[in-house]
Amino acid sequence: MVDGAAGALGIEWIEGKSVRCLLPGGAGDEVDGDDEIYSEVDNDGYDALKEFGVSVEKLMGLIGIQLARMHTADVVHGDLTTSNMMLRHPSSFTPDDPDTPTELVLIDFGLSFVSSLVEDKAVDLYVLERAFSSTHPDSEPLFAAVLAAYSKELGKDWPAINRRLDDVRLRGRKRSMVG
Repeated sequence: MVDGAAGALGIEWIEGKSVRCLLPGGAGDEVDGDDEIYSEVDNDGYDALKEFGVSVEKLMGLIGIQLARMHTADVVHGDLTTSNMMLRHPSSFTPDDPDTPTELVLIDFGLSFVSSLVEDKAVDLYVLERAFSSTHPDSEPLFAAVLAAYSKELGKDWPAINRRLDDVRLRGRKRSMVG
C-alpha cells in the first residue's frame, strides 16, 4: 500500500522462506537469522517443502498460477527470480483450499510496470527461466511445470505469449553467442 499524499508506505512481513532456499541448488549453504528456523533442502529430499506441506510439483504450480494472475492484471514484475518469491509458512496462513496449506507471495516489485504487451510478459518469463537455470541445476522440468500451470491458468492468451517466449529465447541465444 502506498499513499503518496500522506507519505505512507505499508509493508508486510512474510513469515516463510524464499523459493530459492527451498529448491535444490538455491541457497543451501546460506543460513542466516530466521532462516535457521526452517530445515534446508538436503540430498535425500525436500525436508523444508514437507514442513510447508507442498511438493515440488505443487510449488511449481503455485508459481505458474501466481505469475498468470499477475500477467492477467497486466503487471510485469521485471525481476522474476526464485529469490523474489516467498512461500508463506503454514503456521502464519489460513488456507481457503485444504489441498494448499501455504501461499506463494511475489516480492520486490521495484522494477515492475504495467503493460498489456505480450512481449513484456514473455520477457518476464524468460528472465525467470534464466534465473532457474543459473540458480537451480537441472531445473528444466521445474520450469516446464511452472509454464504448464501458467498456461492452464492463463487460458486463451497463452499461445501468443508462448510464441513470443520462443522468439525471446532465440534472441537471447543469439546475444549470448555474439557476446
